[in-house]
Amino acid sequence: MSEPDDHRPAGALAAEISNEVVRILRAQTGRGPTQARTTISGDLVACLLHDTLTVGERTLVRTGHAQSVLDTRKLYQAAMRSDLTAAVENLTRRRVIAFMSDNHIDPDTAIEAFILEPRRPPR
Repeated sequence: MSEPDDHRPAGALAAEISNEVVRILRAQTGRGPTQARTTISGDLVACLLHDTLTVGERTLVRTGHAQSVLDTRKLYQAAMRSDLTAAVENLTRRRVIAFMSDNHIDPDTAIEAFILEPRRPPR
């Protein structure tokens, strides 16, 4: 894995992105995931999240409303898109050209994926 242009070790950058994604999720949903791990590979930044559901969402899942929880999470993801994208752009110093986000109920996992604008080769 190569280091970003600002010479931070890639692992440090990945940790910063994980922390920022968790912070934003906590601020927007009232609870953040208990585990987050970000992987950076070329133009892809993927943040895997575990234990993301709130107590209320777990109750809805247990009572047969898993699809409603997933639908609501889609609304959260749309609402958080600009904050998450801005955080990744700020930390990577690269423009995000695509953002994808999804949740899974069992196991309770989620992904926030960012595609960065390709770097132009040096002249």
